[in-house]
Amino acid sequence: MITAVSAERDAVLGGTRSWRTPAVDAVAVGVGPAAAAAGTAAALARDPYDLVLSAGIGGGFAGVAPVGSTVLATRIVAADLGAETADGFVPIEELGFGTGAFEADPDRLAHAGDALRAADIPLTVGPALTVSTVTGTAARAALLSERHPGAAVEGMEGFGVATAAAAFGVPVLELRTISNAVGPRDRAAWRIPAALAALTTAFAALEGSLTR
Repeated sequence: MITAVSAERDAVLGGTRSWRTPAVDAVAVGVGPAAAAAGTAAALARDPYDLVLSAGIGGGFAGVAPVGSTVLATRIVAADLGAETADGFVPIEELGFGTGAFEADPDRLAHAGDALRAADIPLTVGPALTVSTVTGTAARAALLSERHPGAAVEGMEGFGVATAAAAFGVPVLELRTISNAVGPRDRAAWRIPAALAALTTAFAALEGSLTR
């Protein structure tokens, strides 16, 4: 499990501590896609793993993933990787410089979703957007939703984790619990402790669902 900060790592470990199946490793690698890619690559170089899971809290898109819910990513998207032009945003693929998205491992995605639903955890399944600058306006939130239909959650590490996992040929998932709505920054409305508690609850429910 790859998280950005130690509070997320501890929340993940709180959920997996009671697992009777083989234990997992959880590593806090820092904030942002570059730190996530470097930290994930370092972990994969040290030890062989059969799955990498990017985990943490994040912002939910209005009408898709409400505060307090959990999101499993169907695909992990670098939302701002590309070029701005007079005609709008051009994604990295259209520029011919690589890929801006990775698909989640479908079998593990399905099994994890089943486990979370069985535990009555409010769940949204949809694209997870990775950004280098957190969205702070309604206009930007609307733009991202338009550019990436069905986008469920915004975070800062998923695409970096997925990039490293792909380089090592390891399947990837991303799971985030929602602490705030994507849009205008209103720290008084953020529910970070509740989102961290939801992260623990989600991982407790995932026991046995992530192996093939």
